[in-house]
Amino acid sequence: MNGKAILAALALMAAGPAFAQEAYVEQNGNYTDSVYVKSKYKVETNRFWSNWFVSVGGGAQMYFGDHDKQADFGDRLGGALDIAVGKWFSPEIGVRLMYSGIQVKGATKRPGQGYDIAHGTGEEIPGKGDGTYHNLQYSKFNMWNVHADVMFNMSNIFCGYNEKRIYNCSPYLGIGVASATSEPKNVDITGHVGILNTFRISSAFDINLDLRGMFVNDEFDGERGGRGGEGMFTATVGFTYKFKQRGWNHAKTIVRYDNAAINAMRERLNEVSAENERLKEALARGEKDKAQAIVKKVAGGNFVTFEIDKSVLSNEARVSLGMLAEVIKSGDKSTVYTITGYADAGTGSKKGNERLSKARAQAVYNCLVSEFGVDKSQLKIDYKGGVDNMFYNDPRMSRAVITKSN
Repeated sequence: MNGKAILAALALMAAGPAFAQEAYVEQNGNYTDSVYVKSKYKVETNRFWSNWFVSVGGGAQMYFGDHDKQADFGDRLGGALDIAVGKWFSPEIGVRLMYSGIQVKGATKRPGQGYDIAHGTGEEIPGKGDGTYHNLQYSKFNMWNVHADVMFNMSNIFCGYNEKRIYNCSPYLGIGVASATSEPKNVDITGHVGILNTFRISSAFDINLDLRGMFVNDEFDGERGGRGGEGMFTATVGFTYKFKQRGWNHAKTIVRYDNAAINAMRERLNEVSAENERLKEALARGEKDKAQAIVKKVAGGNFVTFEIDKSVLSNEARVSLGMLAEVIKSGDKSTVYTITGYADAGTGSKKGNERLSKARAQAVYNCLVSEFGVDKSQLKIDYKGGVDNMFYNDPRMSRAVITKSN
C-alpha cells in the first residue's frame, strides 16, 4: 500500500464519527437551534445521585450438592427472594448491592451411619431394597446471601445507548457472603456470575429476569462430601424502579440562530425590493417627473457564523447568503463587497486561526459566486485571523464572516 492510500484510509477513519452524526432542528422561542448529535456511543456525564435504581424479584433456586441424583427435580427447588439497590455510572457499567435468599432444599445422609445429620427433615427418600435410597433423607434449611455485583450492559456496549430500547442484556460478576441460618449454621464467602435481562415498560420501570449462579465451599450445606465446591442456580422475575435523573443525554453541539434578527433583515430587504420595483414601474410609464431621486441599491452587512474549528457553511447560512446575492445582483454593478473572515482567538494557535479565518471567507466567496452567480468583480476577500469577542462577549460570534459594501 502506497503512502497516499494510507493517508486516505486514515482520513476516512477520522471522518467516521462525523459521518455518524445525527442532526435535527428545535424551535426555542425566537431562536432556532440546529442540534448535531456527535455519536450514539457518547453521552454527557450525570451527577453522582443520578441513575440509581431499586429492584425486587421472586422465584426459585436449586442447590447443587453431594446427592443431587437421588432427589427429584421438584424436591430440590427452594424459594428465592432478591432485593437490590444499585447505580449505573454510564450506559455500559453499573454496580448493585443485593440481598438474596430464603430456602435451600435437597438430600442429606441419615444420622446414625457414622455421619452427623445436616439439615435433615426426618423424611427418608424412597429408594430400592429396604424402601430407602442409600440411607438418605430430604434436607431443608434457610439461608441468606448479600453480594456486590459489577454489571456490563452489552446492548449499549455493542449497539450504542438507546433510552427507549425494549430489551437490555447485562452479564455481571460479583462476590459476597452467605449464611445458612438453620442448624448446623455456616458462613461462607461466595462468588457469583449471572445475566440480568431487563424489559422496558416505561421510563421509570423495567421488568427484570435474573439468572444467577452462586459458588460456595463443599461444607456450606452442613455435609462434607469430598467435592471441591458446591453451588446454587437462581432464577427470579421482578421489577426495577429507576430514580431521576434517568438515562443520559447524548453528547451534542448546538448552533443557535436568532430568528428575530433574520426576520428583520428579510423585512428590510423586502422593503428595498418593493421600493425599487415601484421606481422601475414609474419609469416604465414615462413618469420620470415623479422620480425625485435615483435609489442606489446597496446591501447591508451580512453576518454568518461557523462551528468551532470549522469552515463549512450550514444550510441556514446559505439561505442568508442567497438573499444577499439577490440584492448584490440587482444593485449597483460598480459596488464592491468585502468578505472578511474571523476566528475565535480563545481557541487554536495564531497561525491556525489565520488559516481558518481565510478558509471561512473563501467558503462565503465560493458560495456567492458558484452557487448564486454573483460576479467575481464585485467581491474581494479579507481575513483577520483570531480576534477576541466581537459581539456580546460571546466567543461564537467571533467564529464568523462579515460581508459589507465598500
